[in-house]
Amino acid sequence: MLLNTLLLALREVRRNLLRSFLTMLGIVIGVAAVITMVTLGRGATQAVQQQIASLGTNLLQVRPGQRMGPPALGGAGAPSFKEADVEAIATQIGGVSVAAPEARSSVTVVANGRNWSTTVTGSTNDWLQAGSWTLAEGRTFSEAELQAGAAVCIIGSTLRRELYGTSESPLGQRLRIKSFSCEVIGLLAGKGQGAMGNDQDDMALLPLHTLQRRVTGTTRVGTILVSMREGSDTARVKQAVSDLLRERRKLGPADDDNFNVLDTQQLAQTLSGTTEILTALLGAVAAVSLLVGGIGIMNIMLVSVTERTREIGIRLAIGALEREVLLQFLVEAVVLAALGGLIGLALAAGAGMLLGQLMGLPYLFDPGINILAFLFSAGIGIVFGYFPARRAARLDPIDALRHE
Repeated sequence: MLLNTLLLALREVRRNLLRSFLTMLGIVIGVAAVITMVTLGRGATQAVQQQIASLGTNLLQVRPGQRMGPPALGGAGAPSFKEADVEAIATQIGGVSVAAPEARSSVTVVANGRNWSTTVTGSTNDWLQAGSWTLAEGRTFSEAELQAGAAVCIIGSTLRRELYGTSESPLGQRLRIKSFSCEVIGLLAGKGQGAMGNDQDDMALLPLHTLQRRVTGTTRVGTILVSMREGSDTARVKQAVSDLLRERRKLGPADDDNFNVLDTQQLAQTLSGTTEILTALLGAVAAVSLLVGGIGIMNIMLVSVTERTREIGIRLAIGALEREVLLQFLVEAVVLAALGGLIGLALAAGAGMLLGQLMGLPYLFDPGINILAFLFSAGIGIVFGYFPARRAARLDPIDALRHE
């Protein structure tokens, strides 16, 4: 009987194709919207985790000021760090692999008759290890170059492309930074976009003393990058760094920290949690259209019951049971909702891949959410199709046969 009821339901859907499609449209849009939002959200979460990981594994970032941000916002008035602070962290705290100073400045660089606005960073070779950087070509700084502040630099792939092109090696070429010219001795392997949307490859790395003497004119160290050994207790190392800097900066027990220590793993968890919450909210908003689609199914099924009143009366008059009539109309509602769900799944797959490419996000197919959305759409058919089906089953056969 169930098979015959299903065939009858498909026949009714086929008989009024345009009306059936318009009835399913709310379900189609709802399922497609929910799955697309969740898929993009999962892709954004993974992208954030990858971008944070590109900053370096087991990494602490120590900056002046009481909160993270540019000096004008978070570090105004706070004393900067010294190279001795970096050396103390590297040698006095267990669990630290390397500690690297970092000073930055935005400048316009010139090479081959081209100019480009970029960021120059001053540090040591430990900066490469702390930030998980690798060299595509060339070499790192020698100890003599670091101590003397030699005019040498290592550039990122974006800077290489904009100034030297991709057809020739930049090694041995000259790069003019402000009033001095430096030799390119290395090319960094590309990392792509960072966690804050910046291009990590648009930069040049100089020895710290070179940047301080020839670019900034100060001995300030803006950031200390602390890379921890695998298996180290992050909380313990973070607290040890904080205690050491408080001692070196002569802060009393009642004084607040004039620096902050950021754990990149904690940042990744925070940003991932934020994207997951936003994904859930967007999915919930999109799910409202499923309820709207369910109301549309109920309205059309009520119209169908009215149009087929005589047919229902004949079936009841020749011996059909109320539950058989109820099942017929309920199956029709479920078929409409399920077909809408299937079309929505197909649209969501296409929309997820297309929008993922446009937004630069990975496409992550999740069987669980697809199955859940389909079952939910079928459930919508049961919930909103029950009232019209019950109304059809409870028609009086005599009154139904008299219906014009």
